[in-house]
Amino acid sequence: MNNSIKTDDVIFNFFKQICDEKDDVKCVELGNSWINAMETNLTNMEANLDGKDKAKHQKDIQNNRNHLNSLKGKNSSEWREYATKCMVEIMDNKV
Repeated sequence: MNNSIKTDDVIFNFFKQICDEKDDVKCVELGNSWINAMETNLTNMEANLDGKDKAKHQKDIQNNRNHLNSLKGKNSSEWREYATKCMVEIMDNKV
């Protein structure tokens, strides 16, 4: 449980960085780096699944890929709005 909280804190702080970034170009770069990191995580998770588990989780993996694709091309205002929503969700789910 403790690791989960630390992970949430890291993610929260990353999204806070997006929200706090005054330079719009850097804000978008941070958002795009989030997409790249999450795509890498999905690829690594998928590679580590055996055939049965891969089939079981394929829909969730694809849904996550679709979500990440929907984030591509966002401007700084859209990234700040998305990051704020993510931060609120993290706070709402903290125990």
